[in-house]
Amino acid sequence: MAGTAKKTVSKAEEVSVKRPKVQRGWYVLRAISGKEAKVKEILDAQIKNTDLGKHLFQVLIPTEKVLTVRSGKKVVKERNLYSGYVFVEAELTGETMATLTNTSNVIDFLRGRDRSSAPECLREAEVRRMLGVIDDFSGNPDEGVNDYIVGETVKVIDGPFNGFSAIIESVNSEKKKITVAVKIFGRKTQLTLDNSQVERE
Repeated sequence: MAGTAKKTVSKAEEVSVKRPKVQRGWYVLRAISGKEAKVKEILDAQIKNTDLGKHLFQVLIPTEKVLTVRSGKKVVKERNLYSGYVFVEAELTGETMATLTNTSNVIDFLRGRDRSSAPECLREAEVRRMLGVIDDFSGNPDEGVNDYIVGETVKVIDGPFNGFSAIIESVNSEKKKITVAVKIFGRKTQLTLDNSQVERE
């Protein structure tokens, strides 16, 4: 019919119309327990050296510092908070998913009850909690509340009791506070302090 014109669509435009926008988010990989650090090492190298870095942005393994005693000596060790899991921030294109699941020591993505369903990204609250855990334990081991032991003698270095010797009576890892006992005029008095307010004698 006269007056009608057939609109042509280029292949590039056709592809862009059909291809849905890929969501960027945090996902969880299931890994062989004890091999989480190896998975992170491999993926970090691919982010740096391959095109995977266009769609994979961060790889994290939340850890905590734990104080152990060996042969009478205190040793600070790091352990995984979520054994067998590696957290990745990524845009899950088909190629990215294939690369991640085919990575050595990776079992699969953490999925819902239906194992054939697509991986779901973590909710914002879950991401904040995960990153908060990493921030809490990313400092110097000497600054961590878990570095102190009940019964240990310390010196108060801040506040009205500056200079007093004290004995640790309890440790609150969640609030990063310790309860100590000091002797004032021959009587034991309990104080609740931040771990930064004391040091070893």
